[in-house]
Amino acid sequence: MEPAILLKKQLFALMKEKAYHEGEIKLASGKTSHYYIDARAVTLSAQGAYLVGHIVFDMVRELKVNAAGGPTLGADPIVGALALVSFENNVPINTFLIRKNPKSHGRMLQVEGPALQTGADVVLLDDVATTGGSLVDAIEVLKKMNVSARRAIVIVDREEGARENLAKLGCELSSVFKASEFFSEKYRKPSV
Repeated sequence: MEPAILLKKQLFALMKEKAYHEGEIKLASGKTSHYYIDARAVTLSAQGAYLVGHIVFDMVRELKVNAAGGPTLGADPIVGALALVSFENNVPINTFLIRKNPKSHGRMLQVEGPALQTGADVVLLDDVATTGGSLVDAIEVLKKMNVSARRAIVIVDREEGARENLAKLGCELSSVFKASEFFSEKYRKPSV
């Protein structure tokens, strides 16, 4: 396997080419932005899944957690890649996905994957965080199951309040990249 720094450089180049778009767009948070990062354009590609799987595995492997997962749809390709890479490295990490609402049929679950035990400690994963709303919702679902999430990892932190909102719930946010790393010169804030 390639060194982590090289994997991160490759992922950044792929994200810049395939996921980063400038132009007016409405975000899930309701805000309007001058750019959009469509991380699924990368995390659902073969190369992107490989890179994300290895990078996230390196970030999670030393954490003492029972599982890793997050809100569907952003977390879906990330948890799949992580599960595969962790198994290949003989450090299997179970994963899970959280639906917005419980299924209306079958076992009517809201959290899919290997059963999370009461008192479990998990790490949350997502592709992009703006205000952290999806992750906050995920934390609330897990709390009802007596499962705690003290750490969340995202591919891109848009730096618009997610870190602070999660901190209020006792959850630390880590990111592979900050959104400001992608901006073109016309959107860069002048340094003070």
